[in-house]
Amino acid sequence: MREIRIGTRGSDLALWQANFIKSRLESITELPVILKIIKTQGDKITNLSFSKMEGKGFFTKELEDALLNKDVDLAVHSLKDLQTVMPEGLALTAVGFREDNREALLIRKESFSPDNPLKVKSGGIIGSSSVRRLCQIAHIQPDLQMKDLRGNIPTRVGKLREELYDAIIIAHAGIKRLELNLSDLHLELLDEEFFLPAPAQGMLGLQTRTGDKPVIDIVSQLNDTTARIQTDLERGLMKRMEGGCQLPLGAFSRIESNNYRLCAVYGLEENQKWAGLNRADVSGSDIAAMIEEAYRLLKA
Repeated sequence: MREIRIGTRGSDLALWQANFIKSRLESITELPVILKIIKTQGDKITNLSFSKMEGKGFFTKELEDALLNKDVDLAVHSLKDLQTVMPEGLALTAVGFREDNREALLIRKESFSPDNPLKVKSGGIIGSSSVRRLCQIAHIQPDLQMKDLRGNIPTRVGKLREELYDAIIIAHAGIKRLELNLSDLHLELLDEEFFLPAPAQGMLGLQTRTGDKPVIDIVSQLNDTTARIQTDLERGLMKRMEGGCQLPLGAFSRIESNNYRLCAVYGLEENQKWAGLNRADVSGSDIAAMIEEAYRLLKA
């Protein structure tokens, strides 16, 4: 092996993440590490909401294809975007480097209303294409109008500044990593107990080929054991629910000594409208049993 080739999307955030991992790898190996930018379906189709797009893995499939074709040796993902069922021959070799997993609500200052549950003016337009976010918005502040919003983070913030929306919700991890200047907007961080993030939100996932021992030996050194437990809890529940990022499922976990906590919400839909949320809040030390109990509560 002469070098390690990292496959990455070309968005600002994806490149930040790939360069971050590149620097970490360069600290533990003398091999050159290079980036290879790959466009995904989610990058090419920006005028449709995820619910109207066909297939799965909108931001990951082409990266996985490049891995299987041996065009790259490693793919760096926002772990919340990665399907829980991987193609045969690929493995999640390392997880970690979790940034703040909370959701960030960005509100135009003239649309800020501190007495409302989400602090957005009554009847305001809020942008998101995530069903997980939409079902929670409908439950917390039902007077808001929801409108699809696609694009990378700077694009979405730009659309807010163009006054196409009163507010938008994006992952705080992306804002922090890109060090965006948002001084002209009101930033409201949503506590994870109040507005649940995506499973594994804020975490990076490093995917390799299963039989590529030289790469696995290097990449596995970046695995964080605590993050792996949280991954098993949060993504384990998502896998049990048989869905991916198109599922109206929010989840987070905490680890205190040998005791774990897994919290989740699941959006209920009736007649194409959000009709409520089922909740689960389970504790224990048996991950499989906790996932099964959370699944039972969410599907009740």
